[in-house]
Amino acid sequence: MKVLVTGGAGFIGSHVAEAYAAAGHEVVVVDNLSTGKAENLPPHIRLHPVDIRSPQLAEVFAAERPEVVNHHAAQISVNFSLREPRFDAEVNVLGSLNVIDCCLRHDVRKLVYISTGGAAVGEPRYLPVDEQHPVDPLSPYGCSKHTVEHYLYLFRKSAGLDYTVLRYPNVYGPRQDPHGEAGVVAIFSGLMLRGQPVRINGTGEQERDFIHVADLARANLLAVSAAAGEMYNVGTGVGTSVNEIFRVLAACTGYAQDPVHGPALPGEVFKIYLDSSKAERELGWRATVSLEEGLAETADWFRQRLAVAG
Repeated sequence: MKVLVTGGAGFIGSHVAEAYAAAGHEVVVVDNLSTGKAENLPPHIRLHPVDIRSPQLAEVFAAERPEVVNHHAAQISVNFSLREPRFDAEVNVLGSLNVIDCCLRHDVRKLVYISTGGAAVGEPRYLPVDEQHPVDPLSPYGCSKHTVEHYLYLFRKSAGLDYTVLRYPNVYGPRQDPHGEAGVVAIFSGLMLRGQPVRINGTGEQERDFIHVADLARANLLAVSAAAGEMYNVGTGVGTSVNEIFRVLAACTGYAQDPVHGPALPGEVFKIYLDSSKAERELGWRATVSLEEGLAETADWFRQRLAVAG
C-alpha cells in the first residue's frame, strides 16, 4: 500500500511515516519544510517539498497515486493563531481543502486527518473529554482544526470520501523542536540541559494529557482500517500538571534550579485530558509508554543532540 503523509518531515509526522514504512508500506512525504526537517526522514522515504496550499500538490498526487493519505501538515501554534488568524485558516482550512480535493480527484481510498482533542473543546464541561463533548474553541487554531472535521463529514456524504479523524492531546518525544513555540517537554528539556532558567506560564497547575509520539504512530497505523467517518481520541486519559512535567524532567536531567513563573497564556484551557475508550474498544489501541519512561527517553535524546552539537 502506498501512503502519502503530509507534514511527514515534522516531529510527529516523521515518526508516523517511519511507522508506516516499518509495517511494509511504501511511503512518500509532502512537507514544505517550514518547520519539518529533511533529516528526520530515512533515505528510502521520498520527500516532496511542497506546501499543502499549492497547486503543485495535485501534481504530486498525480505522480504518486497514493492509496492512503495521512494529513498531519498544519499550523499548530495556539499563540500564533491568536496573532494571525487569517494565516492559520489559510493553512489549516484552505490547505486541508486542497488535500481533500486531491484525494477525491485521485481516487484515494482513505484519508486519516489529525485533529486536536484539546484546543477545539475549550474549557471542558466534564473530564475526561470524550468524542461527544461539545466543541467551544478558545483559539482560531481550535476553530480551524475542528472546521475541517465538518468538511470531511460533508464530503463523505456528498462524494463518498472515506476518512478517519484522530484527535491528539499534547505530544512529546524525540525530534520535537525546543526552539520557538514548541511543546513544553521539548522546551523544558532544552533549557534544563543547558542550565538555563525554565519559565512556567501561570501557576503550573494546569493539566494536559501528555502522550509519547510512539503511541500515536501506532494509532495512525490502526486508523487505516477504521470504519469510515469515525473519530477517535488518542490520549492517556490522565491529566498531568506542568509542574509535574518540570519535576520529572528535572530529575532526568539533574536540573537543580527552581522554575520562573510568568503570566498564563491566552487561549489555552486550564485542565483537559481525553477519554480514549472508544479507540481501545474499536481499534484495539491504548497508550503504553509511561510518562516517566517517555520523559527519560526524550531527555536522553536531547542530551545526545546537545553532545553532538558540542
